[in-house]
Amino acid sequence: MTHRAAVPPEDLRRRRAIMSAAFLLVLAVIAVLAFQWWRENEGRTSFSRPWGPSCSVWVDGERVPLDRDQARRASTAAAVIAQGDAAPIEAPDIEDIPDEVMTALVEGPKDDAGPSMTCRYPGEEVEFEEEEPSGLTPRATTLKEGIEEVFADSSIGGYVAGGYDSGHGEKSAHYEGRALDIFYRPVNEENRREGWLLAHWLIAHAPNYQIDVIIFDDKIWSTRYPSMGWRHYDADPDNEILRHLDHVHADVLRGPDPEEG
Repeated sequence: MTHRAAVPPEDLRRRRAIMSAAFLLVLAVIAVLAFQWWRENEGRTSFSRPWGPSCSVWVDGERVPLDRDQARRASTAAAVIAQGDAAPIEAPDIEDIPDEVMTALVEGPKDDAGPSMTCRYPGEEVEFEEEEPSGLTPRATTLKEGIEEVFADSSIGGYVAGGYDSGHGEKSAHYEGRALDIFYRPVNEENRREGWLLAHWLIAHAPNYQIDVIIFDDKIWSTRYPSMGWRHYDADPDNEILRHLDHVHADVLRGPDPEEG
């Protein structure tokens, strides 16, 4: 029977010190990398805290929290105000919404078009829906009707009777009739600002319509990363369509297909 030599106490202390130093070094490297990522992506993401109010609006660099009901009413009122007499509905009551929040939503960021509101919604369990003859699932049809109720003369596409079998990316929600494309052409700042009015309305109403993904103007929001808000959307920089500069894409939750087991 062999016996291992006892490790001197000073060697044990030295090993522990080395391990502790290595652990702290790893933590420091992670912190540096995380900070670098944050600096590089500042302005490309719009984090939403995983606690507190569901939504928030940026006003002069400050985050103003809103609960879900406030976000719904504020985004709807902003769309109505921006449309003026053409709006198909009356604006909801917004007495409890700060004026500066409404200004931010109606006018958008001062320097350039972009997101002003973000919300959290992690999705929910839904039943799988078959595509109907219209080319849309019932959930997508409900979303289309909701958009048309608030936004006059909406140019909505992304679906055809009988459904798509080509023309979109692999595993696109368009092939299952779950997606809509709402067009704002030509690509210019005015149309981009109008597109953000809709994008804000969609994100505020995501639970109502069980929305899964929204893409517009180089940004994406999804239920997969609900607290990350609007993230940068990678696409061919020379392709306005793939970058979703000329249209807002919205698709609804899928649910498990029973035929897939």
